[in-house]
Amino acid sequence: MLDVIRYFILRALRNMRQWPLLCFASILTMAVALATVATFFLVVVNIEQLATRWTQEIQVIAYLKKAPSQNNIANITKNLKQIPEVETVKYVSQSDAMDRFKSHLGNDASLLEGVSKNLLPASFELGIHSEFRNQDGIATVIEKLENQLDVDDLRYGQQWLERFNHFAEMLRFVSMVLGGFLLFAALFIVSNTIKLTLYARRDELEIMALVGATMRFIKIPFMLEGAIQGLLGGLISLAFLTFSFVFILTRSIESFWLTPSGFNLVFLSTNQQILLVLSGVLLGVLGSLSSLRRFVRI
Repeated sequence: MLDVIRYFILRALRNMRQWPLLCFASILTMAVALATVATFFLVVVNIEQLATRWTQEIQVIAYLKKAPSQNNIANITKNLKQIPEVETVKYVSQSDAMDRFKSHLGNDASLLEGVSKNLLPASFELGIHSEFRNQDGIATVIEKLENQLDVDDLRYGQQWLERFNHFAEMLRFVSMVLGGFLLFAALFIVSNTIKLTLYARRDELEIMALVGATMRFIKIPFMLEGAIQGLLGGLISLAFLTFSFVFILTRSIESFWLTPSGFNLVFLSTNQQILLVLSGVLLGVLGSLSSLRRFVRI
């Protein structure tokens, strides 16, 4: 049994040595296809994680036409907290708003010397429960605020976040289409590589069939050849992804101004890495079977 397995492996390796350029093209194509699909997967996963972090920071800010009296602040805050969608309520007075503005200006805060502290409007900042951080939930909060407060303006980032989520959905769709195309291209190249090998050795295969070799005995070395090519392609794609993630993405993400503090990129889990390599093996085997079904009778 071991002799038969060793024969199949040596036969597959000999086939690969006879056509090194075609073999290299198959391995490289599968590596590029798998790496591209995995890269799009990582991009979508990290964008969704980033959107989740931004969603946690969503709040509705109600700017008031007139600052309420100190006696009414507690009552208004209590009424706002009774809104089911509202998680937290914070009142920002006019002087607090001016202090915030000065802190944002930093060294240029001296430009505001002599400016009245009542220049900026007072506001209520409302944190929203996670299940209501969507377009319908925000719309409900806005409607209730307009009925309860004398609002001059309302600000929230949900509209921008919705557009961002639409972009993530489009990216996911593009990754599926492009990934499917690249995997099909890799399957086509592997299939044609095995096909050329079969053409070159068709006389030998006919002789093997005449002397009693079974179709399984003839096919297994070619299937192993595709599996080995797929394995190498999967390992190369994983190595490329790891290198890009460690030395490029994780370093460049720190300079991305839209990234919230403490945000860490997510890489493929151990199971996903194994799945990536096994996908290469499966891709190589399917490419081999595609050619064998045409040129070797089953």
